[in-house]
Amino acid sequence: MNVLATLIPVSLLLGGVGLAAFFWSLKDRQHDDPQGDAARILEPDWDDRPKPRQDGPDDSTRAPRT
Repeated sequence: MNVLATLIPVSLLLGGVGLAAFFWSLKDRQHDDPQGDAARILEPDWDDRPKPRQDGPDDSTRAPRT
């Protein structure tokens, strides 16, 4: 029972610190992203693969070295 008397205030304190950090990040406008992922995905150069290097041949077509 003594453990609960210690853990409950500690958990409430840590929850309050997390809540305070969240509200601080909202106040500091860290969650504002007007050009977010919804607009970024519509760009014509978006691709899920990395672009090939410009200075040499594309290594993805070569057989792996053994």
